Amino acid sequence: MNGVHALIPLKSLAQAKSRLAVNLLPEQRAALVDAMVRDVLSVLAMHPLINSITIVSDDPEVEHIADAFGARFVSEASLQSSGLNPVIAASVQQLVASGAERLLVMHGDVPSLRSGELDEAFAKQASQGGLLVGTDQRAQGTNLLLFAADICPEFCFGPGSSDAHQAWAQRAGHPVTVFESPGIALDVDDVDDLQNLLASGAAGEHTTRYLRQSGLAQALAPPGGLAWDVLKDKLSRGELPSDAEGLALAAVTDTQALATIAGELRDRGHGKLLTYSRKVFIPLTQLCRDVCHYCTFAQTPKKIEQPFMPVEEVLELCRQGAAMGCQEALFTLGEKPELRYSTARKALAEMGYASTLEYVADVARRVLEETGLLPHINAGCMTAEEIASLRPVSASMGIMLESASTRLCEKGMPHYGSPDKDPGVRLQTMELAGQAQVPFTSGILIGIGETRRERIESLLALRAVHLRHGHLQEVIVQNFRAKPGTLMASAPEPNLEELLWTIAVARIVFGPGMNIQAPPNLSPGVLPQLVAAGINDWGGVSPLTPDHVNPEAPWPHLDNLARETAAAGKFLDQRLTIYPEYVREAGRWLDSALLPAVLNHSDNMGYARRDDWVPGEERPVPAVEAQLMALPVDNASVDPRVRAIVERCRDQSELTVADVSRLFKSRGADFAYVLQAADKLRRDVVGDAVSYVVNRNINYTNVCYFKCQFCAFSKGKASENLRGRPYDISGEEIARRCAEAWDRGATEVCMQGGIHPDYTGRTYLDILTTVRAATPDMHIHAFSPLEVWQGAQTLGLTVEIFLQQLREAGLNTLPGTAAEILHDDVRATLCPDKINSQQWLQVMEKAHAVGLRTTATVMYGHIETTAHLAHHLLVLRELQQRTGGFTEFVPLPFVHMEAPMYLKGKARRGPTFREALLMHAVARLVFNGLIDNIQASWVKMGEQGVAACLDAGCNDLGGTLMNESITRAAGSGHGQEWAPARMEAQILAAGRSPKMRNTLYGEVCGARRVAAFNAAPLAEARNDAAAKSQRSKLIAAVQLGVREIPQAATGIAAGDQVFLLAACD
Repeated sequence: MNGVHALIPLKSLAQAKSRLAVNLLPEQRAALVDAMVRDVLSVLAMHPLINSITIVSDDPEVEHIADAFGARFVSEASLQSSGLNPVIAASVQQLVASGAERLLVMHGDVPSLRSGELDEAFAKQASQGGLLVGTDQRAQGTNLLLFAADICPEFCFGPGSSDAHQAWAQRAGHPVTVFESPGIALDVDDVDDLQNLLASGAAGEHTTRYLRQSGLAQALAPPGGLAWDVLKDKLSRGELPSDAEGLALAAVTDTQALATIAGELRDRGHGKLLTYSRKVFIPLTQLCRDVCHYCTFAQTPKKIEQPFMPVEEVLELCRQGAAMGCQEALFTLGEKPELRYSTARKALAEMGYASTLEYVADVARRVLEETGLLPHINAGCMTAEEIASLRPVSASMGIMLESASTRLCEKGMPHYGSPDKDPGVRLQTMELAGQAQVPFTSGILIGIGETRRERIESLLALRAVHLRHGHLQEVIVQNFRAKPGTLMASAPEPNLEELLWTIAVARIVFGPGMNIQAPPNLSPGVLPQLVAAGINDWGGVSPLTPDHVNPEAPWPHLDNLARETAAAGKFLDQRLTIYPEYVREAGRWLDSALLPAVLNHSDNMGYARRDDWVPGEERPVPAVEAQLMALPVDNASVDPRVRAIVERCRDQSELTVADVSRLFKSRGADFAYVLQAADKLRRDVVGDAVSYVVNRNINYTNVCYFKCQFCAFSKGKASENLRGRPYDISGEEIARRCAEAWDRGATEVCMQGGIHPDYTGRTYLDILTTVRAATPDMHIHAFSPLEVWQGAQTLGLTVEIFLQQLREAGLNTLPGTAAEILHDDVRATLCPDKINSQQWLQVMEKAHAVGLRTTATVMYGHIETTAHLAHHLLVLRELQQRTGGFTEFVPLPFVHMEAPMYLKGKARRGPTFREALLMHAVARLVFNGLIDNIQASWVKMGEQGVAACLDAGCNDLGGTLMNESITRAAGSGHGQEWAPARMEAQILAAGRSPKMRNTLYGEVCGARRVAAFNAAPLAEARNDAAAKSQRSKLIAAVQLGVREIPQAATGIAAGDQVFLLAACD
């Protein structure tokens, strides 16, 4: 046999080009291989030096191709060998045995092969002898071997085969020629190769015709430079790609370019924050009527101990989870097992349920009511009625779409025999959930036989339903994991490149705002790369229960997850099963039955409360905040916008609500930066001194006809179940307390009370007369703007004139209480019958105008948002710029324990520690150059809270108080007095210098200081029971201690006083 004998090994057409499986359907891959082999055979058959052609394959269809070109077909089975290289070796031996002297072994996937390239290869091998190795484009693989029969090589086709074949020749002492030629080098293994082939225009006739007629030439063409730039510009404007633009991404193989865009989009929507939910994973039942070929969760009745988890077992698991800080109860179950198994029907009947979903609803209700955990229910495909039955007991629901490809439901595919995996049925469930306004989870499963285009089609299907209803909270990109004992146990898992590509495309398709999630336990060791590809959420992680769907993949420890997240330049924080944006619109997305539990678990942005710190109780500083405050801040890790806003605060530039709101949203490095910036500003402005005032707090009545929903102090007809009974103290008791306070070193008496129905402006004037008579030198700091407004109205006076009367009667300054939140949207819920924001500001401005300095406050941590807080600070800032009348700013965290609105399930349980520190720090920054004194309330923040506030911009601890009623009535346990010795010890422990001050931040004389440090114990305070008529606030000449207090000069004899009666609420 003269000439060259060609050998082409060929896999089964249906199994060939598996690396193109994510881009082409099986029939497309088979047709492409068919076309490429025909192009190679066309060249070989026409070449004059080719004596014979042999094709080796185990696919009978290939025999038809061989026949068409006069080639010999050899069945792989006849060679009694398996594997590519043994099959080649056996075939070569047959050819040599039949007389072949010169052999060409080459692949059939080089459709750009040209006859001239073979001429050059034959000539080189003939002149140099030995082995000729035709390499691929990367010079790593072997696409062609040419050799004489007497030096038959050791075949090493596969990764690195070019080097392996050369090494064999060198060991054997044969010459070796490395041959590089474009048509031979361009073998088609992946989509990059196909795109290179299309770009070259060099494909043979058969391949060119197939790619054009099938539409693959257009589908696989990556967006051109102009189209790519247009898409990137569109994304930069916040627009979503069109469906066509999304589908075109299937042809983009530059994963890094996609990830760069995706990362930018993610940062625009989520900044440096990555979230997770701390959950308990509860497998309610593993019975399922579906038979997905990759699933080990679903079991038959014979393989499980019990068809359904008993309710008490579920509750105990949830109690354990709650004790470990879990806030989500994830209910996972098979789809409607009672439709397949009599065992399920019998078990449900024995428990008293008609269906699995009825059982699920009852379990969820009990978990919610008895443990406080928020149920998330993955109940599969449901009707509108079934969704409605679960909505009152689930904070969110979900169903994985997995794939929108109906092809995967065909025989031989992973969803065959699983009626609930019909994409149309699953999408209909999502449609119904959207109509029912249910926060919903979905996603795709990659690596189960779908193509990249099919993944994008699935993402677009999810996007379409979300754009109609806005209910998809998150889109999960989950990578298939092969599990022993399943039909897909030996199926290849998607590689990291596929996972990163899909995450990036999902982010691009859904844009900046969507939450894109990848489970961390399914990709250990590469988590920072997942972050770089565009995710912003890790999903649920349990410190208690395993991942029952992927039991082979343990959850990462949360400390490790935080470290890996930080390594990716992000901060890990906790969320609820319902995402923050849906918590913030709870009225739309949550059943009212769920609102109390959601509020109880959430902060002011809708994220999770990840610790048990609350105002009014002495709790340690939460670990996350303690760590952030202790470490130096790398400014490069801080959001540039945060740095810019802080700089504007330093420069006393104008600020917007969005600016200040952004500061309140700070977490991670941003949080630490804001605190440290505030503390530095404090040092620059007021130094290291921490001031306090020795004062006495006197709340003269707790009777009030206003209905403030946060107040546990005031008492009306329906409030005796709260702390204490209604009281209204007399003028004599007020005078006694003032005199006692003076003797104990006080320089100030702070007085406020409820709005008793019988109080008028005259009442407040009488109180001033009594206090001034009892303690002529005492600074009187009294009456909230609400009391001033009400007092003026009852006397028919303007606010300004009444304030002048109060000042003339002895009032020195006003407390800025009753501000709560100076935003009427909040006040409409918080205190609907109280003065509005503008009226509060009017009282303050008029007070400043008549020469009365005031404080300013905020009461936060209930229902407000960061925008409300920002608005509050800015209206105070604007007023201070006009008047300069505020002496200090006092943040007052909401103490929830006995507050009516909390007990009714309509408020959060006070601010988180992060919020409390930011409230003080942001105030320091916003009020720079305007209000120098930022105060921390020890009665609400406690010792450790105060110490932290002193590192967050605070320079004042307020008053020693002697008596405190309002916060204690709300449930605080921090006591009634911090005596000067304790106050100064607290300040010194913080490394600061204590300074006793007066109300206006002036010096205190030595005599007052001596008296304060040598104070006698307080006598028991007397709170006389309230009546319909107020007790007189005037006094006659009485003996108080050794000091005689003269009868107040009122123009009315004590016995002639007139008491106006009013109905007591």
